[in-house]
Amino acid sequence: MSGTQTQGHGDGDGTRAVRAGLPEPVKYEPTLPGPVFAAHFHLPGEPTGPYTYGRDENPTWALLERAIGELEAPGEDGVRTLAFASGMAAVSSVLFSQLRAGDAVVLPSDGYQALPLARAQLEAFGIEVRTAPTRDDAQLDVLDGAKLLWIETPSNPGLDVCDVRRLVERARARGALVAVDNTLATPLGQRPLELGADFSVASGTKQLTGHGDVLLGYVAGRDAEAMAAVRRWRKIVGAIPGPMEAWLAHRSLATLQLRVERQNATALAVAEALRDRPEELGVRYPGLPEDPSHALASRQMRRFGCVVSFTLPTRARAERFLEALRLVDDATSFGGVRSTAERRGRWGGDAVPEGFIRMSIGAEDPEDLVADVLGALDASDR
Repeated sequence: MSGTQTQGHGDGDGTRAVRAGLPEPVKYEPTLPGPVFAAHFHLPGEPTGPYTYGRDENPTWALLERAIGELEAPGEDGVRTLAFASGMAAVSSVLFSQLRAGDAVVLPSDGYQALPLARAQLEAFGIEVRTAPTRDDAQLDVLDGAKLLWIETPSNPGLDVCDVRRLVERARARGALVAVDNTLATPLGQRPLELGADFSVASGTKQLTGHGDVLLGYVAGRDAEAMAAVRRWRKIVGAIPGPMEAWLAHRSLATLQLRVERQNATALAVAEALRDRPEELGVRYPGLPEDPSHALASRQMRRFGCVVSFTLPTRARAERFLEALRLVDDATSFGGVRSTAERRGRWGGDAVPEGFIRMSIGAEDPEDLVADVLGALDASDR
């Protein structure tokens, strides 16, 4: 009925992912009930039951929300989770439900590419928007008087990391709420609520569901009043997930730990292979011991994600590299079981060099993927 957290079924990430959100077993019924397609529900008398209308609640969402809550905050009873039609729907719900005209919000200047769209709308509503980069906790410099601090760590696409505990402590002292975009890390890599954040927000389109076939977002938080406002915003704008998408997402959670372990390990192997090239590629991956973000990431992350970035000297070289890949699709987004890469500068909006490559590592055999990447680098240099 709700996204309220319930006790998990085991302490291991794999056990938790496989069992997350499942209802009590019923004889002769499936372990995970199928999607409930309903615009309205039978509703005699007073509307006091859990399900009334399809824009308010759906039992398929409810199970998914419970599952995500169990991953974001294992064993906690007070965490509420809300599912959305996309990651940006989830992001917007926090921004526009918590801020009013005259408020100030701090956003990362190096964050997700769609944030400038949100900034334009926030400013149109009379909200002051301040920005600062993720690295070195630079957002602290513009935090005074803000109502909300928005953190994206690791940042996308630059993979910089900020100190969530430190930022939360300073924000709380100034009376500001803190939201953390946890898309790149996933709940198995980082748990923002445990680090003190008020909201953990993510695009479930990425590694959480992991197959590149579902658009989804979610918001998790402990404060009942703040989450009620987020829920009210979802209802007003109708930013709800379809029941089929919600069911596919819940089904996909069962393999999350398996996918994350494989993809993270292969991401490190790819990053190491790129680092060891004779040419300087400016490789970024928080799991590399020499990465500028590694020490901090190691303190607040349990896994370092599936995204590796590096820079080729020219746009033409980057495009030749992408064309030479055989196991990696030229596509945007990240987190899927099939590896993807793109020249990020083709979209505009990100402050990256023309030859900057964002690569999302999939579930292919590590040796095959490393060989493909190195072969494409060699081929593109001719």
